[in-house]
Amino acid sequence: MTSVIAGIGWHVIGAGMAASFYAPIEKVKKWSWETTWALAGIFSWILLPIGVSLALLPDFHGFYASMASSLLLKVALFGAMWGVGNVSYGLTMRHLGMSLGIGVAIGVTLIVGTLVPPLMHGQGAMLFTTRGGQLTMAGVLVALIGVATVSYAGHQKERQLQGEIQEFNLTLGLLLAVMCGIFSSGMSFAIDAAKPMEAAALHLGVNPLYAALPSYVLIMGGGALVNLSYCFIRLAAVKRLSLRADLKQPRPMLMKNAVLAATGGIMWYLQFFFYAWGAANIPVHMAYVNWMLHMSIYVLCGGLVGLALGEWSEARGKPLRLLLAGMLVIIAAANLVGLGMAQ
Repeated sequence: MTSVIAGIGWHVIGAGMAASFYAPIEKVKKWSWETTWALAGIFSWILLPIGVSLALLPDFHGFYASMASSLLLKVALFGAMWGVGNVSYGLTMRHLGMSLGIGVAIGVTLIVGTLVPPLMHGQGAMLFTTRGGQLTMAGVLVALIGVATVSYAGHQKERQLQGEIQEFNLTLGLLLAVMCGIFSSGMSFAIDAAKPMEAAALHLGVNPLYAALPSYVLIMGGGALVNLSYCFIRLAAVKRLSLRADLKQPRPMLMKNAVLAATGGIMWYLQFFFYAWGAANIPVHMAYVNWMLHMSIYVLCGGLVGLALGEWSEARGKPLRLLLAGMLVIIAAANLVGLGMAQ
């Protein structure tokens, strides 16, 4: 039980990083979003995964050369799948608003990313026929209720403080949110597909807490290919965007923007660094709950970060009560999952 509690604790830290990584990125001034996102991504998807693996592996090149090319390709493609979901995220927010968009997208990716891997491994019956599986499934259901409640609270807050979203389009927004949620589940599928790489790292003597990290080179590399291609194509094709103009800012602003973007990228990577620590403490037969814990606690931490940053300071009445209720429901869901894993 102590290991399970530690696992949930590490997932809380990772989800906290996920919920707050955009805070420094939002402070970048006079740069296009594409330039900022690309620089953050170079740190989070390329430099840190490779740097960490270089430190962990006794033979960096030999480790990946020893893997079947089909395995490497599958892991990278699932990473690219996540990249497509990441790119569609912005359009979802544009047509549904932040809170409602996040709620639908997270809800979809929570279900798909949690349930598909065990079904693919023939564990579907266990989810419904064992006490541990039933408690875990109850936790997933309660988590979805909590996510929906927090998201609805955010939507009500947006309407209360800012009025209707200018480009609100429910049909298109929901379609994009579902697509975003499905493709974002690629990260869960990639982590599951990369289990042989984790086993190989363990065989080399890598600490279990870090054994999943070498696979991130392929997972995040696949996502980087999609995200960076999107950013640089837009920088080249859209007239109002210019990488050269962004980089011609005065040196103090240039340095400040670079530090802020890099900080956001580092925080983004750390969410999955601590995800690996959390997963290492969760029983192997219950590995599918890692994604559910990460995504639901991400929404919980997002609410806490919003409160800490004063985003709810002017909200009154029903939206704030809904936020607090939804956060309590997500905490209850995490406890249900913990009970399920303890069976």
